[in-house]
Amino acid sequence: MTVPKHIAIIMDGNGRWAKERGLPRIKGHEQGAESVRAVTEACVELGVEFLTVYAFSTENWKRPEAEVSALWMLLEHFIAQETPTLMKNGVRLQAIGRIHELPESCQAALRETIQLTANNPATTLILALNYSGRTEIIDTVRALCLEAAAGRIAAESLTEEVFSQHLYTRDYPDPDLLIRTSGELRLSNFLLWQLSYTEIYVTQKMWPDFSKEDLREAIAEFNKRQRRFGGL
Repeated sequence: MTVPKHIAIIMDGNGRWAKERGLPRIKGHEQGAESVRAVTEACVELGVEFLTVYAFSTENWKRPEAEVSALWMLLEHFIAQETPTLMKNGVRLQAIGRIHELPESCQAALRETIQLTANNPATTLILALNYSGRTEIIDTVRALCLEAAAGRIAAESLTEEVFSQHLYTRDYPDPDLLIRTSGELRLSNFLLWQLSYTEIYVTQKMWPDFSKEDLREAIAEFNKRQRRFGGL
């Protein structure tokens, strides 16, 4: 079985999972964090090199302030709790998005664990935080404009490859497989440039119920696809 080099996941359904059980929404997010742990471990076991999870979008700031604050607290707790496991399993932590807009305590926790795990050789876990695909493209265009204004790049030299080198994800390959949970059929402003030829797998399961076996099923489905990248 061919294992995707890079898997991206839109982790959807935490709130609905909690509502169905009569629980506060944050309980759904807490259970969702357990799924992140399980899927990361499965990626290590299977040899997946990169795993990107959509943890917090720029649009999520519109949620109630109490829920947003609870999410940042959960992130800090997750990082503190999981860092020993990341080290044990050889997982390298990274983050993409407008990280500078996160609460300072979250930024500090991320910096510490990113630095600590920098040389780990197994799966790279990439948290998309305060992320949106459109924002990433705008930030990339701004960076290229500054490069052009400084005379370091000419308009005629701009290619897809050059553009990609200025994205948040410049150090990672494009995803081979995108998994979306809870049955929704949309990209939700996630990795809009990078998903051009990514295989998409949608499951009705909500993210807190997503398991290692579900990941293996998604990869099995991926193996049934014939990837032609626009060719024959």
